[in-house]
Amino acid sequence: MSGSDSIDNPKRRNFLGVVTTVMGAGGAAVASWPLINSMNPSGDILSNATTEVDLTHIPPGGMHTVSWQGKPVFIRHRTEEEINKVKELSQIEPEADEKRVQDPKWLVVIGICTHLGCVPNRDNGGWACACHGSQFDGSGRVVRGPAPHNLGVPPYKFVSANKLVIG
Repeated sequence: MSGSDSIDNPKRRNFLGVVTTVMGAGGAAVASWPLINSMNPSGDILSNATTEVDLTHIPPGGMHTVSWQGKPVFIRHRTEEEINKVKELSQIEPEADEKRVQDPKWLVVIGICTHLGCVPNRDNGGWACACHGSQFDGSGRVVRGPAPHNLGVPPYKFVSANKLVIG
């Protein structure tokens, strides 16, 4: 038997050690892939990442509700009278209407009461939460009741004069 084929040859043992390490690392990567992949968002969540809204069907003074990330979003086409009215009201959590809207004609707010998560109903130029009596004005700002914060404003942008993308 020659010296290079011997079991005691250190080069042969080093080669077997490297091959075993590479195979073990590859096996661990393949075995852990399902766990890593399970942490990605599911398809239904990814499909709700953005919501596109056609604004041509909402007349002045009208409202449309869409779903974004499982939450209702109120899109209100405000009239000049409504825009002027929200400038006059005082709120519990003051925030200028100009900071809540990108275009004064269009109000976009998340339709979830900030008190306990109820969906408020349209009422007297604003919204009222029937569960605990919180009231919001025409800009989604809390006017009275136990709600601690204004209705949230989702991230949105106008992609054209008649199209809005939320998310």
